[in-house]
Amino acid sequence: MGTTTSTQSPITRALAKAPPWVFALYGGLAAFAAYFSMFAYRKPFTAAHYEDMAGWPLAIDFKVALVIAQVAGYAVSKIIGIKVISEMRPERRWIAILFLIGVAELSLLGLGGGPTVLGPLVLFVNGLCLGMIWGLVFGFVEGRRLSEVLGAMLCASFILASGVVKSVGKSLLLQGVDERWMPALAGLLFTPLLLLAVAALTQLPPPSPADEAARVRRAPMDAKARAAMFAAHAPALVLLVAVYVMLTALRDFRDNFAAEIWAELGFKNAAAIFSLSEIPVAAIVLVGLGVLSLVRDNRRAVGFNFAFVALGFALLGLATLGWRLGLIGPVTWMVATGAGIYMAYTPFNGMLFDRLIAATGQVGTAGFLIYVADSCGYVGSVSLLLTRYFAHLDLVWSGFLANAAYGTCVFGLAGTAIAWRLLRLPKSA
Repeated sequence: MGTTTSTQSPITRALAKAPPWVFALYGGLAAFAAYFSMFAYRKPFTAAHYEDMAGWPLAIDFKVALVIAQVAGYAVSKIIGIKVISEMRPERRWIAILFLIGVAELSLLGLGGGPTVLGPLVLFVNGLCLGMIWGLVFGFVEGRRLSEVLGAMLCASFILASGVVKSVGKSLLLQGVDERWMPALAGLLFTPLLLLAVAALTQLPPPSPADEAARVRRAPMDAKARAAMFAAHAPALVLLVAVYVMLTALRDFRDNFAAEIWAELGFKNAAAIFSLSEIPVAAIVLVGLGVLSLVRDNRRAVGFNFAFVALGFALLGLATLGWRLGLIGPVTWMVATGAGIYMAYTPFNGMLFDRLIAATGQVGTAGFLIYVADSCGYVGSVSLLLTRYFAHLDLVWSGFLANAAYGTCVFGLAGTAIAWRLLRLPKSA
């Protein structure tokens, strides 16, 4: 991606002069498609059950071992990403995306053709590669006056994509594709879209002077800059990370074991249920976050992000209570809990931290704070998976989800309120 007009492509120059809605549509769809495609290399395997796997010697369920291994790789990737993503130069992002997803596809081929006992190892490699992709894609859209719109469209990708690619995976299984080869085939189906989306992202012009004036200049951060930024807001950030740990664990559990939860609720062979249930979730979150782009004052926008997160936690708890009391059915409960989880979860993946940096006036990158939160969040996700399997707190998938939703709601509401009180931002930015 060029840095001067003479070195920019015609598309880049046209986008720099385009009306805001054209730029938002182009950039948002490109980011959406890129991250949507990534999910085809990550989530389709969760649509299978992997029962009675020949050559699997351990007592732990094979699918549970695969999920734990992939999430563990994802967690390690997030830890590494604190440094890598915050220091990544813009012109190298597209190369990193294609390389990492290419290795992730090779790992899925290993799942299909390698010995069963190596399944968790190749899924660990898969997660290790894919955990970097979010930061690389978000780097293309942060630090702009339209970052909320672009970020909302990007975030809609992981809300919709997980359900869609699981529907694709389930459809492949119903057509007779072997469980072990299905994930690799699903990934290959999305490769053309991935290549097109990444090519489109490389055409985005860098943030304009007006963008930098409104949202602060974004630049790679060394270790000293990262430490200074975190120390300046440590009490609030530590509490926000703790809230995000519980939220990520709950979100990942619901996502990874959606097949088991839906089967328990009476929808065992309904392939479309994975995607259809997430469409209203994406719509709710997309509209809510898009409205935040209308807030010009950065400090006020941070406050609105906190309020949006709190509203998500409240919906999560109330929906679960309504289902337990028989006031709503299982489909409504799953949609409402999905909306609540993603209303609380999505701001942490870009908009909240993007505005937080703008409100502080400190040059840096939102990717650093995103990956600090994500690295801790996925460690929590692994911990929840291990607790669910080995401690047997609740043998019913839906029951465990409901109990975890209650705890996350209470802790999330309290933690968000206290973190806002602890946050020290300039009165106007």
